[in-house]
Amino acid sequence: MNPNILTPEVQHYLREREAAAPTEIALQKSPFPDVSAFELAQQLDSRQRCRKKLPRWYETPGIYYPEKRSVEQASSQVTADYKASLISPGTRVADLTGGMGVDSLFFAGRAEAVVHCETNGELSQIARHNAFQLGVHNIDFRVTDGLAYLQSQAVDTFDCIYLDPSRRVGHRKVFRLEDCEPDVVEVQNWLLEKAKKNLIKCAPLLDISAALERLHGVSEIHIVSVDNECKELLFIRIRGYQDTPRMVVAALGGKTAKLAFDADAEKTAVARFGDPEEYLYEPDAAFLKAGAFKFISQHYGIHKLHTHTHLYTSTQRIPDFIGKTYRVRNVVQYADFKKSKDPVYATISTRNFPVNVNALHQRHKIHDSGDMHLFFCTGGKDRLLVIFASKC
Repeated sequence: MNPNILTPEVQHYLREREAAAPTEIALQKSPFPDVSAFELAQQLDSRQRCRKKLPRWYETPGIYYPEKRSVEQASSQVTADYKASLISPGTRVADLTGGMGVDSLFFAGRAEAVVHCETNGELSQIARHNAFQLGVHNIDFRVTDGLAYLQSQAVDTFDCIYLDPSRRVGHRKVFRLEDCEPDVVEVQNWLLEKAKKNLIKCAPLLDISAALERLHGVSEIHIVSVDNECKELLFIRIRGYQDTPRMVVAALGGKTAKLAFDADAEKTAVARFGDPEEYLYEPDAAFLKAGAFKFISQHYGIHKLHTHTHLYTSTQRIPDFIGKTYRVRNVVQYADFKKSKDPVYATISTRNFPVNVNALHQRHKIHDSGDMHLFFCTGGKDRLLVIFASKC
């Protein structure tokens, strides 16, 4: 960590060039004898990455930005805030995989005290500095391996242990729990002995069923999406918990929408099927990750278009549906659509359809513009349909 980067002159220089390409800055001669062009470019690059991901950092003067990999691996502000809502106020939290410190900082907003463990001494120093700049003073920063630190602590020193295992081992990405570092499957019994509650963050590509076979004591699985993109899987483990876990779909973005149900609900749910009616529903990505396809139909009392077509429909609008809602304007058979020679201006999507989006654009000269949305999908009796819809 180079303290000269925090001088007013350097900070002013970076603010004045906040829209510049970092590669251009790296190739220029640095105007500061104690700050290299590479360091200026790195600060600029990471700051630009934080603009949307971590606006609280971006908007706060005097923030020191770590290298881009640390920013990329950090939680976003919106997901960190959501994770903080999962811990009880006034508790003691150990963040064993501290990194840039984003999660620790939001935990600190609810917890009595947080310990941030990070093996990289420079990154720990950066996280400490930034917490001070952000006005947070109840985080204890330790340059240490989180598991080693926890071993030295008495049972129930902490109320909650948080881990975000690294999914990058060497130069490759991994997704199975056993392949991540640390291996939470190997140490799971010991973690619950140390604290009554564990919160484990996993990649959205992780197979939920496979994870539940390997982890015990799971009380809740939170599937978190941001702007209809699945971002995180969060497993909450409770000491002594043996019941069926709850699945929580959490859609974040403009506003937070949540729905909880038993993890076994999909097995017993009964879907109703029907042709497109007045309204069409496209489930949020978190719902799709949960695999709650029949449950959606049963819970909302709406019809599914086809067993393998994850679109739903109803005559009356469902105001609290978690996903996108469209007004159906017209429905035609794909065979009839192919005969039309009129130009079409619309955004298109495919659901359980034998032709992909690019091929449809080329084959039918569809212009990607306008307020109309076309869904190419399979409906009842395996009919290929084109649904003309507009977003509500």
